[in-house]
Amino acid sequence: MAEENENSQEKTEEPTPRRLEKAREDGQTARSKELATMAVLISGAMGLLVFGASMGKSMAGIMRDSFVLDRTDIFDTGQMTLHLLASAKEATLATAPLLVVMLIAAIAGSIGIGGLLISGKAIAPKLNRMDPIKGLGRMFSMRSLIELVKAILKVGLVMAVAILILDLRTDDLLSISSESFRGAMEHVLWTLGWSFLVLACATIVIAVIDVPFQIYDHQKKLKMTMQEVKDEYKDTEGKPEVKGRIRQLQREMAQRRMMQDVPGADVVITNPTHYAVALKYDQKKMAAPIVVAKGHDQTAFKIMEIAREHKVEVMRTPPLTRAVYHNTKVGDEIPDGLYMAIAQVLAYVFQLRQFRKGRGDKPHVPDFPIPSDLRRDV
Repeated sequence: MAEENENSQEKTEEPTPRRLEKAREDGQTARSKELATMAVLISGAMGLLVFGASMGKSMAGIMRDSFVLDRTDIFDTGQMTLHLLASAKEATLATAPLLVVMLIAAIAGSIGIGGLLISGKAIAPKLNRMDPIKGLGRMFSMRSLIELVKAILKVGLVMAVAILILDLRTDDLLSISSESFRGAMEHVLWTLGWSFLVLACATIVIAVIDVPFQIYDHQKKLKMTMQEVKDEYKDTEGKPEVKGRIRQLQREMAQRRMMQDVPGADVVITNPTHYAVALKYDQKKMAAPIVVAKGHDQTAFKIMEIAREHKVEVMRTPPLTRAVYHNTKVGDEIPDGLYMAIAQVLAYVFQLRQFRKGRGDKPHVPDFPIPSDLRRDV
């Protein structure tokens, strides 16, 4: 049965990256208790087999020292305290390797799926969990039923493996009665250790089933309705009208910055009724002339107006203006194919300035060469 939200919309959409990120922030991620239990049991069983002999010798030494005491030490509180501390230290050192192995296994099992997650929200008290009605609902939910079935299967599996081990080891266990005390103890401990390991390995079956289920269940909980996806997109990307207003403000700011650069231009070339492009060239700092401003229609007229106010030469060169306008962006160098044409424009402007100062003849406007691949008719 498909899950439904309050608006009766089915949760059919996969969780978005933002939904997954928020779930992790809230401490919600896929976890498998069975994986952690399996890791701890198997590591504990293997640790006992590896460190069991040394632990046994250490514990035997502690027991021996605890029963072989001087009479004076028994009645001396200070000496008994020192003896207790020494025994505790010896026991800690003896069990430390096993405990460290089990600790590492517990951490690895816990983060085996979902990864490492530290979240204060996960441990924060939640008042809704104290609601008895909701508590009863959780007790009799489908998830509780699944956990009950898992527990029954887990106990049944372990019992079946234990019975199988006893059946296979019956003759071996009965033979212990004919062994010496020391040999019988070693035999029993060895049998218990390996039996514990086999029982622990039985939990692998449970973990293999539980891990995919927990991942599936976690993904299912985070699924979203189409409306939730749309709402998240609006919250993340912004509402269309807000984004439109932001883009408009950005364009206005960029245009204001562009207009501030027009007074510093060397020349403004125009197609008087449609386009205007302001060019600047500093031989010491630039490899080629750059476009400091450009625009069409009202923006073009504004560029020409500012240029005239600041005594920047305005040249009517329709084909060249269209070519530069359509093949560059503000801040770009002019294309290689237009170097010759722009060089002629700058040379004409320089000669025109000299003429106005009375230092030469009036220059003639040249024909500007424009490669066919850069030409634009409109």
